[in-house]
Amino acid sequence: MSNELIISATQEGCRIALLKDKTLAEFHEETEGSKFVVGDIYLGTVKKVVQGLNAAFIDIGYEKDAFLHYLDLGPQYASLQKFTKLVRAKKITGGKLDKFQLEKDIDKHGKIGQQLTKGQVFPVQVVKEPISTKGPRLSCELSIPGRYLVLVPFSSGVNLSKKISSSEERKRLLKLIQSIKPENFGVIIRTVAEGKEVAELEKDLRTLVKTWEDGMTRLVTAKENEKIIGEISKTSSILRDLLNESFDNIQVDDKKIFDEVKDYIHTIAPDKEKIVKLYTGKAKIFEHFGIERQIKSAFGQTVSLKAGGYLIIEHTEALHVIDVNSGNKSNREESQETTALSVNTEAAKEVARQLRLRDMGGIIVVDFIDMRSADNKKLIYQIMKDEMAASDKSKHTVLPLSKFGLMQITRERVRPQMNIVTKEVCPTCNGTGKITASILVTDQIEANVEHLFVRQNEKQLVLSLHPFLYAFYTKGIFSQRVKWYFKYKRWVTLIKDSSLAITEFKFLNHDGEEIELANQANTVALSDD
Repeated sequence: MSNELIISATQEGCRIALLKDKTLAEFHEETEGSKFVVGDIYLGTVKKVVQGLNAAFIDIGYEKDAFLHYLDLGPQYASLQKFTKLVRAKKITGGKLDKFQLEKDIDKHGKIGQQLTKGQVFPVQVVKEPISTKGPRLSCELSIPGRYLVLVPFSSGVNLSKKISSSEERKRLLKLIQSIKPENFGVIIRTVAEGKEVAELEKDLRTLVKTWEDGMTRLVTAKENEKIIGEISKTSSILRDLLNESFDNIQVDDKKIFDEVKDYIHTIAPDKEKIVKLYTGKAKIFEHFGIERQIKSAFGQTVSLKAGGYLIIEHTEALHVIDVNSGNKSNREESQETTALSVNTEAAKEVARQLRLRDMGGIIVVDFIDMRSADNKKLIYQIMKDEMAASDKSKHTVLPLSKFGLMQITRERVRPQMNIVTKEVCPTCNGTGKITASILVTDQIEANVEHLFVRQNEKQLVLSLHPFLYAFYTKGIFSQRVKWYFKYKRWVTLIKDSSLAITEFKFLNHDGEEIELANQANTVALSDD
């Protein structure tokens, strides 16, 4: 199975697509200056202690106060609080814990008022991003993830991923990490550490300890609500968590991001540096790899299945509902049971993909096509469990099909669900339902080409348009584009962009910046009358 990471730069940040065998598996959008990302550590201030909830509301600079439950304080909260006071009083420097005396664990059945008071400040970590009307969810059990290890301050244990099954490898890793870890730091060994040499693991550990020490240096002078330790960029975190031997291609269309990715890969996996490539093609990178089309088809309310069935996906405030339909598949099979099993099997795999792709969380109810056979129901349940276990990193629970053919799934939600509008509002009528003749778009384009070449004296033009319009302007030996060349003695570069509506188009200058045209076209049209 091939794994490819495609990164497209935008004005706000970048779009990141993970392809597995050319099929879109994950999609992320990263915006510059995005705050309150899972993993960020802030110096929080207690705003309100609510005894009835056994929780507190903490100010970390978000418009709504973040939520911290007593159970999320963690057993080592007293040690964290003591350490924070000593660091801010400059009695401890550098963040080292080797000479720090840990406090006793707090009572796990205690009350929030015993530990927190209004106005108190201490480090907190974001474990769930702001979702809908809710602020971030916080924890005081701080952890700093690396590629192979996760560093846990104020702890002493070494834990291994359950996915490392070999008893010999487990013993080797435990012994190795216990011999190199600093005092008063715990370590979680990730699955990808399996088979790695001590030099790689020690390098990762040193990097994590330095991140902690740098953060504690900032803590000395940090103001309330200030970020102390920030998560790396979305691109880097995806590479950190997913990069393995099966990764064979990383394509980036921006030189700055390309350099950042290459530097990060050089740091965590120098042998993989050669797979990072700068994309220089004429078509947009998402168009070239067929990602734009997949986004449009995967994020709609209706999702088609290859064999003929389809899914209807509805989102509500309380839960997500997915309805499985057979479509024209029902005409091809011998019996209703065979049809139901065939469609349900494909649907289960697609549902697992959709949950990961859209990052859907909370309660999900899947209405499969009714099946009479108990064995077939067990088979669909097993397929769903296997698909989720193989590809989904989020914590989840899958329940067997009920007698009504419903499957209930719960999936951890740590960030807002990915929503992409796939229905296009008509660019001419803006949704009113009435438009002028669509063929007039060619007149508008013609007027703008003349205006830009003749009146603005542009030396070079790039025209981005829908594939249908692209086909119209390039068909035949003497295409419209060739006619423009003979008329203006300058060439217009055409780019297909399926993210545009059929009557939309954009003109770009030689720097790739969009040229504003709204009033110019009308002026030209009026002057021609």
